[in-house]
Amino acid sequence: MPRLLRALRGAVVITEDTPEEVASKVEALLREAFARNDVATEDLVSIFFTATEDVRSAFPAQVARERLGLADVPLLCAREMNVEGALPRVIRMLVHFYTEKERQEVQHVYVGPATALRPDLAV
Repeated sequence: MPRLLRALRGAVVITEDTPEEVASKVEALLREAFARNDVATEDLVSIFFTATEDVRSAFPAQVARERLGLADVPLLCAREMNVEGALPRVIRMLVHFYTEKERQEVQHVYVGPATALRPDLAV
C-alpha cells in the first residue's frame, strides 16, 4: 500500500498558563496522537500549532523541539482567532504526516475539556 500524506488534528486545554503546564500538556497531546496513529519522527512533514490569546507563557513548537526531539521538523505557532464565547486556554495542533492509513482511519486527539471542540472527532 502506498504511503499517503494525511493530517491529524488535536487540542488540549491548559489549566494554568505556565511554561510547565504548556510543556506537559503539549508533550502528552503529541505523544498520544503519535501513539494512536503509529507516527514515527521520520513520518512527520510539519506541525502547525495555534493557541488562544490567554496562552502566553510558552511556545508549543519549542516544546515539540525540546521534549520530543523534533528539531528537523518544520514547526509553526500562531494565535487562534479571539471569538466571543470560545473555550479558553486552548492549544490546537495540525500534524501533517505520511502513513498507509486511509483518511477515515486517522484518530484525532482531543483531550479533556477540548473534546467539546470536536466531539465528532474525539476518540
